Amino acid sequence: MNLAGVIAAAALAATLCSTPAAAQEPPGGVIAYPPAFFAEMGTSTALDMVQRLPGFNFDKGAAVRGLAGAGGNVLIDGEPPVSKNDTLEEVLKRIPIGSILRIEVIRGGAPGIDMQGRTVMANVVRKQVSGTRGAVSVSVHPLADGRVLNALRAEGQWRWDGKLAELSMVHGKGPDDSYGDGPRTRYGPAGQVLIRSLVDADAQGERRWLIGAYESPFASGRLRVNGAYLDNISDIELYDHLSVPSATREDERISVDRLQAELGGRYTRRFGATSLEVVAFQQWNNNDTQARFTSAAVNRLFASDKKVTESVGRVNLRRRQTDKLSLELGVEGAFNGLDSETSLNVNGARIAVPAANVRVEETRGEVFGVATWRPTPELTVEGGLRQEASKITSTGDVRLEKSLSFLKPRLALTWAPNAADQLRLRLEREVSQLNFDDFVASSSVASTGVVLAGNPDLSPQQAWVVEAAFERRFWGSGAGVLTLRHFELTDVIDRAPIGSGVVVADGPANIGEGTKDEAVASLAVPLVRLGLKNATFRGQVTWRESAVTDPATGQQREISGLNPVSWDAHFTQDLPQWKAIWGVDVSGGFRETFYRLTEIETRKFETFVTVFAELKPRPDLILRIEAQNIGERDVRRIREVYAGPRGTAAIAYTDVRDLEWGRALFLRLRKIIG
Repeated sequence: MNLAGVIAAAALAATLCSTPAAAQEPPGGVIAYPPAFFAEMGTSTALDMVQRLPGFNFDKGAAVRGLAGAGGNVLIDGEPPVSKNDTLEEVLKRIPIGSILRIEVIRGGAPGIDMQGRTVMANVVRKQVSGTRGAVSVSVHPLADGRVLNALRAEGQWRWDGKLAELSMVHGKGPDDSYGDGPRTRYGPAGQVLIRSLVDADAQGERRWLIGAYESPFASGRLRVNGAYLDNISDIELYDHLSVPSATREDERISVDRLQAELGGRYTRRFGATSLEVVAFQQWNNNDTQARFTSAAVNRLFASDKKVTESVGRVNLRRRQTDKLSLELGVEGAFNGLDSETSLNVNGARIAVPAANVRVEETRGEVFGVATWRPTPELTVEGGLRQEASKITSTGDVRLEKSLSFLKPRLALTWAPNAADQLRLRLEREVSQLNFDDFVASSSVASTGVVLAGNPDLSPQQAWVVEAAFERRFWGSGAGVLTLRHFELTDVIDRAPIGSGVVVADGPANIGEGTKDEAVASLAVPLVRLGLKNATFRGQVTWRESAVTDPATGQQREISGLNPVSWDAHFTQDLPQWKAIWGVDVSGGFRETFYRLTEIETRKFETFVTVFAELKPRPDLILRIEAQNIGERDVRRIREVYAGPRGTAAIAYTDVRDLEWGRALFLRLRKIIG
């Protein structure tokens, strides 16, 4: 049995056979964890603490438009952050452990808490004590290929007279470990070698961020304003040295400059048992992409200039009707705009690309109501109804106008017969948001020569979801959770032929109905009963199975890009006599396959293993050392390319590229202030 199977078996055994939890659960389905709970786990920020919560799987949220559904599964002082490009993960990194009063795990809902459509949430509750807190971190990242990437990070928090100010700065570089060095071989239909080469590929990114926030009493309520300026630059350089059919070289270079800015605000006020929340958010995204491929016979240049803006407003009213019943009503409106200019030149000639230059606008509104009823201390019922309506217009290369409307009901039930066990059930209609990146042509044309077209004429993917989760608490701080989900999908978004006439390319499209099933098993367990003092183990494994009808062949297949199995495992042990903590983090290997018009691309990522140690010579000084990628993970890309559309043409060749990103060392020194 592989490690994924061991994790799943252990989680199942824990949920079925273990002893009840020692800790008492407060009323309302909330379990509180003070900072002392994490003392043996090497935590220094809110993100470290959240990632180590028993029975909780951190989700940083989705990159969608609007605020509904965009936030992750962590609240801060009972509210989700009003930010997007400044991700939840980054927000939690900036909250030092010294400013945290406790972290709550809310299972099944609690009065006055916006669960964001989830059955389990975490809530970081900060101290309201005046003072200054912060941290400065410097890191050095030597890589196997000789590069040394450095980074500087600083954050500060000032609290006084009920007011709060926050400021953060990040400037540094980091690697992309999906690129490296290794062989590439192209085989013909009969297995003959058409191309043999050695690839030398390097990729890295640079971040230049400035983020701030201010919070203060205002108009008998509380106002928080936050802003961010984020410049993200990424570069890929790939040199392919061919020996067959002749000694030559192919070069590929891709650069992406993504400049993002956002401004958000939240005003809250209480009127007795009723609370009002008003949220406003504005963001700007400018993406400039240049991708060039050069060989002896081909000079291919792809360029894309994409500008995206979003304006969102949201109003919520929550009322604690009784101790057993709470109600919520709300409305959200948003305006989104996309301007995209795309060009493709091959050997100096301009090539037509479907949906290359477009202007897309979306006006969207949503009204919703949610009721949470707790008839007994053991039972919680949540019912909700959302009505969404939107209008999308496109001008330029693609001219269209369409209106969409969706009703989204939800029913969730949580039953906790005792402090150790909890059963959660959910029935919901989910409607995905359209991804603006699908509306315009993609830069993947540089390396493969395949045009990935844009398609503004998409409908959101919809699903009826049935979910059941069983959680068991044991050994004081141990927890095992088994979750099963079934999705009945309509308007599945996958790849299909896009365009008409002479220009027909591969692109995103609605391909009909489908199904998806997921099983998730997670386990968090202290290892003292196994003879390992001050040690903990956490792990999770997810199985996925999906089925759709392939538009190219008419046959059943899985959904593109959906990993059939993914898993991770983490071991941590405190060594108080040495003022140190050590551990092992393992990210399991996985496979993802993309089904396109004239090819099937499969990527296989091997397991990534990191051994780390944290030394604390002083309470305010932390040195972290990581030995990364101990097993020297390979990333294999397999392209099965057909002579034409896959449903009618024979396979032309199979291209296999196997890149290895070597071992690396990472060192970070963090100085805590306050």
